[in-house]
Amino acid sequence: MKYRSDPACIRGSIAPVVTPFRSDGTPDPDGLRRLIEFQLTNGSHGISLGGSTGEPGAQTLPERAEAIRLAANVIADRVPFLPGTGSAKLDETLELTGIAREAGADATLVITPYYARPTQEALYSWYATVAREYPDLPIVIYNVPSRTAVDIDPETVGRLFRDFDNIVGIKETTKDFEHFSRVIHACGPDLLVWSGIELLCLPLLALGGVGFVSAVANLAPAAVAAMYEASVGGDQQRARELHYRLHPLVDLTFTETNPAAVKWLLAQRGLLESGFVRPPLIPLTTDGQTRCRALLNGVDDLLSPLEGTTR
Repeated sequence: MKYRSDPACIRGSIAPVVTPFRSDGTPDPDGLRRLIEFQLTNGSHGISLGGSTGEPGAQTLPERAEAIRLAANVIADRVPFLPGTGSAKLDETLELTGIAREAGADATLVITPYYARPTQEALYSWYATVAREYPDLPIVIYNVPSRTAVDIDPETVGRLFRDFDNIVGIKETTKDFEHFSRVIHACGPDLLVWSGIELLCLPLLALGGVGFVSAVANLAPAAVAAMYEASVGGDQQRARELHYRLHPLVDLTFTETNPAAVKWLLAQRGLLESGFVRPPLIPLTTDGQTRCRALLNGVDDLLSPLEGTTR
C-alpha cells in the first residue's frame, strides 16, 4: 500500500509472476515465496500476479485471494504490487478487487471481461462500476484482446481516464503498436501505460510509456529491469543491445502456450517444485523442451542467478 497514493511512481519492469503448482496440481505457496524473492533479489521494479501468465482462469476465487494475500505479505512494500483481480463475472471482479485492496495492493489490474465480447459502452460501464466501488484504489485497465476476444478502444480508455481519478493507467497487450499511440493521444501524457508485449516493451518507452509487464522477467528479471534502466538513463545503445539479446528468451517463453515453457525452465533451474500447468493447458511437450534448449544457446547468461532463492 506504500505506493497507492502516488501510482505515477509505479514504473519499470513489473514482473508478472507465474502461479506455482505442485506436481499434483495443488497450489505451492512456498514456490510463490521463492519466486517473489527471486524477483526482488534480481532488481524487478514491481510484482504482478494473476495476469494471463498466472493462469487465473484455472484457479478458484479463494486460491487467487490467498495468493494475493501471500504475495502482499512477502513483498512487504519493498516494491509496488499490482495483482490481477479481473474475472468474466462482475461480482467476482469486485470481490477480488476488494480483497486486494485490503491486502495492501498498490493498484489492481482489471482485465476486460472475456468471452462475452461486450460493446464499448458495456466496457465503460464495467470499469466505471469497479472504479466507483473502490474510489481510493488505483485501477489499471488490462487490455489483452488475443485472450479475451474484445479490444477496448482508445476513446473508451480516454473517457474512463477523464471520468474517474482512480483509473490511472492501462496494460496494453496488443501487437498493434498504433493502438498504444492512440491510447496515449486520447488520454494525454498523465496516463500510465505499460506494455504486455515483450518486443514492444522498449519501443513503448519512446512514446511515453512508463514500463512493462513482461513474462520474460520470470526468467531474466535482472536483464529486463536493466533494459528499462538503460533506456530511461539515456543509454539507448545498451537498452537496444538487451532488447535484441532477449529475443531468444521471448521466443522460448511462447514456444507453447504461456506459461508452460516458463514453468518448465523454472523447474529445471530448481525454483519450482514442478512445471505443472492446469488444464486446459498441458506441461511443455518433449518437442517444446528440445526447442527451448536450442533457444537457450548463447543467452543462458541472461538467466538471473538463483543465490538465496532456491529450495
